[in-house]
Amino acid sequence: MASEPSRASLAALIEQSRSNDYRDRAAAGRGLADLAGVPEAVATLRELVRDPCDTHVIRVTAGALLRRRDAEAVTIVASALTGADPGHTDWIAAAVHDVLGAPGSLTHRRASTALARAVAAETDECVVMGARQLLDILSELDPP
Repeated sequence: MASEPSRASLAALIEQSRSNDYRDRAAAGRGLADLAGVPEAVATLRELVRDPCDTHVIRVTAGALLRRRDAEAVTIVASALTGADPGHTDWIAAAVHDVLGAPGSLTHRRASTALARAVAAETDECVVMGARQLLDILSELDPP
């Protein structure tokens, strides 16, 4: 449960996510990623990961979520991948590469792959489909 200060932060970040300025929306995505475990933040995070106006917002928000390395964040990224157009999918994949494709990130990549597999075992078909897409993106980082 979020404390009162984080509720105030949550409200401010959700408001910021509605800005016309892509930099404000990207900053909101970065901040909201810290609150990904708070149910009120989830819908806004999904919207930001599929921002219709700017790819920077997509890449920053997806990257911030992936840096959390937890099931809540992976679920949000997976659900955003489901039904995403190819352009959005490419920018989400770019965030995966940014965060988990760097040399020295093998441990984090393996942990994220395990999380994505766990999320793919869920019953919500929307999340399952996106988790499978995320696993495909992650597999590109570890070629056979």
